[in-house]
Amino acid sequence: MPASAKGPEKGIIMKFEHRAVPIVLIAVLIDVIGFGIVMPVLPALVTELGHVELDAATRIAGWMLAAFAIAGFFAGPVLGNLGDRYGRRPVLILSMVAFAIDYALMAAAPSLAWLFVGRVIAGIAGATFGPASAVIADVTPPEKRSAVFGLVGAAFGVGFILGPALGGISSVLGLRAPFLIAAICAALNAVVMFFFLPETLAKENRRPFRWSDAHIIGAFRPLFHAGNAGPLLLAWFFWQLAGTVYPSTWSFWAAIRFGWDATAIGWSLAYVGFLTVLVQALLTGRVIKRFGERGAALIALCAASFTLFSYAFIQQGWQVYAFFLVGAFGAFAYPALNGTLSGMVGASHQGALQGGISSMNNVAAILGPLIATQALAAGSHRGFDGAAFLVAGTLMACAALIIALFVHMRPAPAGEPQPSE
Repeated sequence: MPASAKGPEKGIIMKFEHRAVPIVLIAVLIDVIGFGIVMPVLPALVTELGHVELDAATRIAGWMLAAFAIAGFFAGPVLGNLGDRYGRRPVLILSMVAFAIDYALMAAAPSLAWLFVGRVIAGIAGATFGPASAVIADVTPPEKRSAVFGLVGAAFGVGFILGPALGGISSVLGLRAPFLIAAICAALNAVVMFFFLPETLAKENRRPFRWSDAHIIGAFRPLFHAGNAGPLLLAWFFWQLAGTVYPSTWSFWAAIRFGWDATAIGWSLAYVGFLTVLVQALLTGRVIKRFGERGAALIALCAASFTLFSYAFIQQGWQVYAFFLVGAFGAFAYPALNGTLSGMVGASHQGALQGGISSMNNVAAILGPLIATQALAAGSHRGFDGAAFLVAGTLMACAALIIALFVHMRPAPAGEPQPSE
């Protein structure tokens, strides 16, 4: 049926569904490229600026990632609720500008202290993932959200193909070159959204901004009003906590165990992104349709746990590539879990929901890098550099067990307004 036959409001929603979602996916892609491009050079940069050995640099990087997460922890619910009040578009654009400034600052950082300042700015700006997810929730019917959130995961995968590969290649120009490229990517992101991103939050779905909601407890309120959100939140938290082992330790672990340089690290991360794209694009929708969101989440968490345990003990670089053929199925977790959570609250609270999820992710991102990097450094000092992956594998297995025993999917509470279908 043509959009005009469904009324003007429906036509607008369908127009947004075709315009906003691709633009947000491109924004996520550029954002992840900017993040991934600096990962291969981080070990060398920290050792250079800190004048320390690689194991000590690992600990420093853990605190740097924790600073990033602490900033995002406080900014997440604020930006989510600002998005519910003023719309998604201005929040996203301003945050991308902040990202561009941050990467430019890190490119010129003369000391570790300046790197920490840059990470704090990035943590605040990075909380925009909540409003970006809310854009998708605004324009996507509930029954289609899991599939669209799967496209977000695919955008992450593409970003982790291009980002680390560019980082590894551009590192031959110097350790600061990837940061300059990341700054350009973030600036282009802001420009694209300024000219092409429409506002997706209808005025009737906006609500007043209240500081009582713009903190971690207020942001979680919609989740706790859903019947079985508690176990699902706990599983989500363990999943996120385990997943931080990759961004926080991968580059350092690969350098310590295999002696890889920035180029080799970049290509390994690009491979991870490539497989993630294939899984998200070709399998996610089919697996969720066949097994349901709960079943897809279990498959993802079990595959991820198996791979993490394997990485704790492998001794050859080629085995990294072999075992991630299984680990790639962990990509089902995000769309399955996020689609379920977004279906538990109404349209007027999607920004708060995604802000709460973002803040919960940042709680994990505060603790996770500290746990993983300290485990890697301590284990390496004692001759076993796989300790971080043992811890992460255990946490991932706990998440799967919680889903299996306690999580039963339920829809949004009766009476909550839903997005137009």
